[in-house]
Amino acid sequence: LGYVRELAEYWRTAYDWRKHETCLNELPQFTTEIDGTTVHFVHARSPEPDALPLLITHGWPGSIVELAEIIGPLSDPRAHGGNPADAFHVVAPSIPGFAFSGPTHDTGWGLRRITEAFAVLMDRLGYERYGSHGGDFGVLLSLELGRLHPGRVVGVHVSGFPTRPPRDPAELAELSEEERQRLEAFTRFWRDGRGYAAIQATRPQTPAYALTDSPVGQLAWIVEKFKEWTDSSERPEDAVDRDQLLTNVTVYWLTRTAGSSARLYKETATELARSNEPSTVPTGVAVLPGEPFLPVRRLVERAHDVVHWSELDRGGHFPAMEVPDLLVGDLREFF
Repeated sequence: LGYVRELAEYWRTAYDWRKHETCLNELPQFTTEIDGTTVHFVHARSPEPDALPLLITHGWPGSIVELAEIIGPLSDPRAHGGNPADAFHVVAPSIPGFAFSGPTHDTGWGLRRITEAFAVLMDRLGYERYGSHGGDFGVLLSLELGRLHPGRVVGVHVSGFPTRPPRDPAELAELSEEERQRLEAFTRFWRDGRGYAAIQATRPQTPAYALTDSPVGQLAWIVEKFKEWTDSSERPEDAVDRDQLLTNVTVYWLTRTAGSSARLYKETATELARSNEPSTVPTGVAVLPGEPFLPVRRLVERAHDVVHWSELDRGGHFPAMEVPDLLVGDLREFF
């Protein structure tokens, strides 16, 4: 209670939205209509003509604010002390129902419909071959994009990878002690940490009334996840910048998308098992120690062509905010 009061008071009296609005408006942003809904996206074309197009996707409770710090280094490495050969043309859409791609007004925006919309977006931008990266729900969307369009997606890079324990006791017995500990963390999360997901996957509309009515409610609903999922000791600000965190919350609040973003869980409730369906696209996985649960490589490799696996020494569920330098480096290395 004390922390929420302190953070809400800072948000009310000291946080400068106009300053951060100006920073966001420095990103090249656009909207287009796809499949009957508005899709908002950042399109940062690199000054390097041979740059690889790269689609980067956030999750919940993130937004393009979460990705803002990596767009410049990815699209213009020369200006950030990097090798121009590592440049990307960056496309960062807001998931339909989130922020400036919302609120959506019809149902059916699940994994397949969203990824097909992103494929249309890349086609409209003239990108025939491209890479894809995502975290949180962006993991599932990136993997689905590779499955649906293996001839266009040159590689999929994800931060984190949801790994369920195997049902076969013999397969479980073959795992090392560290691997079993990772799966136990997933089991603990499934038992104690997924209340928000269960609510949003079954009754997203009801909490949406409260979150849209109360800025403090919206603040607490989002910041709790940053507290639990970041590589932080006490407060999420140990891992992420406080103003960037509040800008992310503010975007949810101003766009009134608590409900439409939560509906992603309901729309995809029957699709989540597809993360373990086979894919032939080269896959890279960045593992961060602050994740609520850590993937097990041999289980991921059962269905995916894992050609790159990195165990980073810091960072959590929001690496683009927590360790942007490490994430950018890992993306460059993989692609």
